[in-house]
Amino acid sequence: MADASEIGGSGEQKMLAGVSGANSRSGPFLIVGLGNPGLEYVWTPHNAGFMAIDRIAQQEGVVVQNRRCRATTATCRIAGRQVVLAKPETFMNLSGAAVAALVEEFEADPARDLLVIYDELDLVLGTFKIRERGSPAGHNGARSVTGALGTQEWLRLRIGVGPDLPPEAIVAGGKRPGRDYLLSPMRKADLAVLDEVLDRVATATRRILEVGTAAAMNEFNRKDEKTGNRE
Repeated sequence: MADASEIGGSGEQKMLAGVSGANSRSGPFLIVGLGNPGLEYVWTPHNAGFMAIDRIAQQEGVVVQNRRCRATTATCRIAGRQVVLAKPETFMNLSGAAVAALVEEFEADPARDLLVIYDELDLVLGTFKIRERGSPAGHNGARSVTGALGTQEWLRLRIGVGPDLPPEAIVAGGKRPGRDYLLSPMRKADLAVLDEVLDRVATATRRILEVGTAAAMNEFNRKDEKTGNRE
């Protein structure tokens, strides 16, 4: 499916102009992946959200290249619902500015029309988890989204990027990997693991739109119950 190549191009505008899908909502569903713009961050754990958006876009045959609401965007249709894919250009710690602008632009309800995808150190690499709401904990991007929207009632899909360390190793080291780890390029072996996860994330995203959040959570979260998640 072709994507409009110019800002506010007629193709994108037509796709977004009040089209109703199989869902009861008439406006688009927003899928926002968090990360940092710039070549130096492309293959870092903190950019797992950006990678997820690119994978979904690739599978849907669109390119994330339009610029609107302080983000690069693409539009497609998934399960009969118009979808806006977005990657904020505000850097991770200010992600909420772009998310709030998108929500306002498309008159979206954060609790029903928004999915935010981001990395999670508390989940082991190779896993992901869907949650309907909750505290952003130590994730600055999620904290920014909650602050900008003024609510924790927004759907999130968290991609595990944490190294699979035993508890005693974490204690011995004094702390878990943090900023330096998240902003350093991933090893080839870890990228191979993440690559497989991104396909599952794209499938889970489609299932959210096809069968609803509760059913998708039941389908995908159970698969990770025995993978060593640390939350």
